[in-house]
Amino acid sequence: MDVVVTGIGLVSALGSLDCSWKRLLSVESGIRQHQPFIELERRPLALIGTKPADLITLIRQVLTDAVQDANLTLPLPDCGIAIGSSRGFQANLELLASEGSSATDSVTDVTDGRKTEFGRPNLEEGRGEKEEGRELPIINSQFVHFLPHMGAIAAARAIGSTGPVLAPMAACATGLQSIARAVDLIRTGECQRAIAGAVEAPITPLTMAGFSRMGALANNGCYPFDENREGFVLGEGGALFVLESAELARRRGAKIYGRVSGFGLTNDACHANAPDIGGKSAIAAVNQCLKRSNLAAIDIDFIHAHGTATKLNDRHEALLIEKLFQQGVAVSSTKGATGHTLGASGALGAAFCLMSIKYQMLFPCVGMKKPGFELDFVRCARSAIVRNAVCLSFGFGGQNAAIVLSGDR
Repeated sequence: MDVVVTGIGLVSALGSLDCSWKRLLSVESGIRQHQPFIELERRPLALIGTKPADLITLIRQVLTDAVQDANLTLPLPDCGIAIGSSRGFQANLELLASEGSSATDSVTDVTDGRKTEFGRPNLEEGRGEKEEGRELPIINSQFVHFLPHMGAIAAARAIGSTGPVLAPMAACATGLQSIARAVDLIRTGECQRAIAGAVEAPITPLTMAGFSRMGALANNGCYPFDENREGFVLGEGGALFVLESAELARRRGAKIYGRVSGFGLTNDACHANAPDIGGKSAIAAVNQCLKRSNLAAIDIDFIHAHGTATKLNDRHEALLIEKLFQQGVAVSSTKGATGHTLGASGALGAAFCLMSIKYQMLFPCVGMKKPGFELDFVRCARSAIVRNAVCLSFGFGGQNAAIVLSGDR
């Protein structure tokens, strides 16, 4: 059964889907120097606004755009949901756990949009937890709202869905895994339509401090596959897709961006934060993806690489591409423009691949000045025949994901 994409909602540091696409073709970047937390040093970040975004606000924004783009009318009771996030509501949980938060801080309740005050124990309700005789500022009713799956639940409530709800978490492979799971829902007949993708709001003190301590963050900018690359830049954003069986989409006369031809998902089972140097499992993911798509490597016209701009990942990925694909296949990464949106990065990449198919245009590898590998990197926007595009994601814990997106047939 063919599964097609009939709607896309996207937000990144470059803007909405159309705005991001136009700025990407113009070799623009949304990365700027910021210091959102006074206790941490100033760093390049890809913020959507002037301060870190709220996850549930981003989910609602891209969900609304995706549904409108697909020309659907709410409610959608039979629609499946597969929306993931690698960091989830970490920002909210960090703030809840901070005893230094003021009583005037607030956050949007993910279940109904109400503003919830937090920061100090709710003494009137007596719901503050105790540890060694002192109150902790975590209130049970608020904590539950920030469980990892609550973003997907909020999306289901927003569209009136009573269908299956999945909330994948697979590090930087989350976005592609979410799309794959939604395709499975449709192909197995659990639903004919699903909304899938990933959204991330990862700019938090803990996330920044942790990646900084690892030495993974760039000090100046993001330069994927560049000889002088120095690390990744954290970014926020996400993309959600309306997926439908081709039969349903054509029956209702929906516009079609393309179809999900196949996917491959594997795990290295090797290391917590480094890829398996041999790349056996990552290669298996790509080969699975091609086999399920009934395609050979020579049929791939374009590769959206994970391209984090870290020394190890880019070398690992470049070797994989050289090994598996024909010489001269076009390669690009968008992280020099959008930053690394962690779990949402694959979803953003898939959206940009579909835009390449729609407009028959390849977007540049923003930030790369001096290529460090012998691949056909897209240096500036160029016209091309794009029938099949591969999007790759490689995440911590050895999570490997590959997906083929193709033009409608």
